[in-house]
Amino acid sequence: MLARFGVPVPRGEVVFSAAEAGQVARRLGGDVVVVKAQIHAGGRGKGGGVKLARSADEAEELAKQMIGMTLVTHQTGPEGKKVARVLIEEGLQIDRELYLSIVIDRGSASPVVIASAAGGMDIEEVAASEPEKILREPIDAGTGVIPFQARKLAFGMGLPAAAAGKFVKLLDSVYKAFIETDASMIEINPLILTKSGDLLALDAKVAFDDNAMYRHQDLRDFRDLSEEDPLEVDASTFSLNYIRLDGTIGCMVNGAGLAMATMDIIKLAGGEPANFLDVGGGANAEQIKNAFRILMADSNVKAVLINIFGGILRCDVLAAGVIAAVTELGVPVPIVIRMEGTNVEEGKRMLKESGLNFTTADSMGEAADTVVALAKKK
Repeated sequence: MLARFGVPVPRGEVVFSAAEAGQVARRLGGDVVVVKAQIHAGGRGKGGGVKLARSADEAEELAKQMIGMTLVTHQTGPEGKKVARVLIEEGLQIDRELYLSIVIDRGSASPVVIASAAGGMDIEEVAASEPEKILREPIDAGTGVIPFQARKLAFGMGLPAAAAGKFVKLLDSVYKAFIETDASMIEINPLILTKSGDLLALDAKVAFDDNAMYRHQDLRDFRDLSEEDPLEVDASTFSLNYIRLDGTIGCMVNGAGLAMATMDIIKLAGGEPANFLDVGGGANAEQIKNAFRILMADSNVKAVLINIFGGILRCDVLAAGVIAAVTELGVPVPIVIRMEGTNVEEGKRMLKESGLNFTTADSMGEAADTVVALAKKK
């Protein structure tokens, strides 16, 4: 993707078998190739997912060891990620490793370039221990990157004059990629300066705005569902915002802010949320049923807290959806419901007369205390 916009990158190919790895290594030639595990997590090198091979046969052997292995890094958690593919890339003579990224700064409502001479390291650690090494340059969306801004960053990172000129062109290309792909982040770590004075993006992570994906079918084709939680993939097909967590209390909430507050108050009450689940303001009975189905697919869930503010989603519509879902799915765990807003009394009446085992609460605090107590009994 970066190469398409003129960003210099190493030559390389993704492969799915050891035999392919050997073939690609031979095509690339040179004394060294790099075998890189392709998973959705950082810290691969420390976990054994990035290896140097000094021959095509060695590249084939390393790929054989890597493909199918479970790679554990500080970002995967202890369960790790299974490696299904590897990148075979040409080896390069590295002189320096730098850091470069473009993200959206919500404070200034503009893109901001973040650069550092301390590349190849965890940028969070650098920011915490040596904040003076982090350079920031806000970009006016009307002008894009102005050359003097790029030179300022280049010299701030200590690049020599010849490399600084190349950095101006490279940053312009990265910014163009950022804008034209509707990216929310492009992080190049490391950006390398080679012994011969060239700059290349050696590794990168890119995040895109989901709301713009309809404009980028080519990028949608890159999606690898095997790298995502199956329940999260399932939820996305019903326009549900679901993120799986490690707790025992399932949450169903309308609105991201209320969902975050609900998770906080569960923790305050001594419990642990099992998920973030925002059904959205306009949820219907079908979405509510599927939300329950996804919640119940997590075997760790011991109780469910439904916290709804009835604005766009009326409380009586929610109650009807919940009753239908529980009746159809036979939800085996306690359900605590806290509703407030439009038609709240009608919603509570429907729940009470349903004959199902619902517990209602009038406040978030009461709801959290109740659901934590019920979860501990299971």
